[in-house]
Amino acid sequence: MFGQTTLGAGSVSSSASRVFRYEVVGLRQNSESDKNKFSIRNSGSIFITVPYSRMNEEMQRISRLGGKIVKIEPLSAAE
Repeated sequence: MFGQTTLGAGSVSSSASRVFRYEVVGLRQNSESDKNKFSIRNSGSIFITVPYSRMNEEMQRISRLGGKIVKIEPLSAAE
């Protein structure tokens, strides 16, 4: 799951070029995650890469899935 991304097609601006990585623990399988085509492991942490414009939306999704964000770090263009 390392490097999972939720980047979409958007306009190119200074905020659109800012990308953050969430480290998430505690995701569990539930009715919301059953809509996915894959199951979620309940162990370990996963990393989700999110553009600045979708940070709030992704935090809400993680919360619905029962996860806890333990770290948010900005990614540089080199990563």
